[in-house]
Amino acid sequence: MPLRLFNTLTRQTEDFAPLDPASPTMYVCGPTVYNYVHIGNARGPVVFGVLAQLLRRRYGGLRYARNITDVDDKINAAAAEQGVPISTITDTFAAAYRADMAALGVVPPDIEPEATAHIPHIIAMIQRLIESGHAYAADGHVLFSVSSFDRYGQLSRRDPEELLAGARVDVAPYKREAGDFVLWKPSTDDLPGWDSPWGRGRPGWHIECSAMAAAHLGQTIDIHAGGVDLQFPHHENEVAQSECAHGGKTFARFWLHNGMLNFGGAKMSKSVGNIERVHDLLQRHPPEALRYALLSAHYRQPLEWSDALIEQSVRTLDRLYGTLRDLEQVQAPALIPASVEAALEDDLNTPQALAELARIAAEARKATHEDDRLRLKSELLGAGLALGVLQQGPADWFGRGTTSEDDARIQALVDERAAAKAARDFARADAIRNQLAEQGIVLEDTAQGVRWKRG
Repeated sequence: MPLRLFNTLTRQTEDFAPLDPASPTMYVCGPTVYNYVHIGNARGPVVFGVLAQLLRRRYGGLRYARNITDVDDKINAAAAEQGVPISTITDTFAAAYRADMAALGVVPPDIEPEATAHIPHIIAMIQRLIESGHAYAADGHVLFSVSSFDRYGQLSRRDPEELLAGARVDVAPYKREAGDFVLWKPSTDDLPGWDSPWGRGRPGWHIECSAMAAAHLGQTIDIHAGGVDLQFPHHENEVAQSECAHGGKTFARFWLHNGMLNFGGAKMSKSVGNIERVHDLLQRHPPEALRYALLSAHYRQPLEWSDALIEQSVRTLDRLYGTLRDLEQVQAPALIPASVEAALEDDLNTPQALAELARIAAEARKATHEDDRLRLKSELLGAGLALGVLQQGPADWFGRGTTSEDDARIQALVDERAAAKAARDFARADAIRNQLAEQGIVLEDTAQGVRWKRG
């Protein structure tokens, strides 16, 4: 079965085949590290991380880059506000980002380029754009001439006039046209800066990703992915400057964009203030439940984020881990079911893959024959592996946030209740059940005996 992906560039779902079958290339826009990221920023790394693993299984290799933007005006403002060096801000929040993504089960990219480590690449690309007539220097700035690229707007499918009318365009006297965007800008002594042919300065945002992608993945990459909010102007500008710098070569063959998270009926955004930071959510909820919630809707669709969604994800994982707990005595390898792989090969249809996961678990709960239990546990573990869930033992899932002493105390009460029932002391058995219920402990009767879990 072919891998099918929706390509924003063509607005069609297409068969995907990499330029090099042994090593596909993928670039995903990473964070600007000036604060903790919100949960909407985690959707891309989670879903495109699933794609990365799928590509590795299918082709045997992958070069996957996800950048760190560590030079930006927001970083400068945060450093000035706190009275600390720029590196204090970037080092702190880059580390926090990596820790947050690891907690969500995001496998690190193969390459994590930082913008400040690629200043020579950025300067060289800008020089090529000037030499080819696509950029110009003015008043310490270098700007890309949008009118020099006749395919500008091809990705977002609106004409340049509409794009410019809807964009936040800084109309400055050094611009030839209002839509020209900055490739390089001057730095004052109190701002980070690097020597360049145009004076001491720093790169604009868009040129960083183009230079880093070319440096590590080549002039034409197979897949470029990111949030739909980056489609314009960031990705549109990346296309323009990359293709002009490389003699018209296609920059990215497939463009994938994930939908936004909505919170309280509006798009989650730092500027609006309706955000839930990953760092804070991880303190209150199981990380795996957050991951499950992010995968619960198709990546191209908006996702309404809420406490109810997280709670539903926790309950679903309770059932799945409960099934694995009932199968603990069955020794089985993880084998990804064909139905789950087919769902993911159909434009990353994670809701369908999760539905298959639930179906396998339901069959496993009913299975009595040992061969069926072995097969279904293998499929359950394999489906979890493909989606990055069910990656811990049932005891760890159900014991989250507790100590072994807590577990021993609860198990002692469960055993005492069983003994009371055997002695037909039903009043005592009911009293213990009520005591456990008040502590949020739910008892489940299974073929293997009474199990307990935290509700």
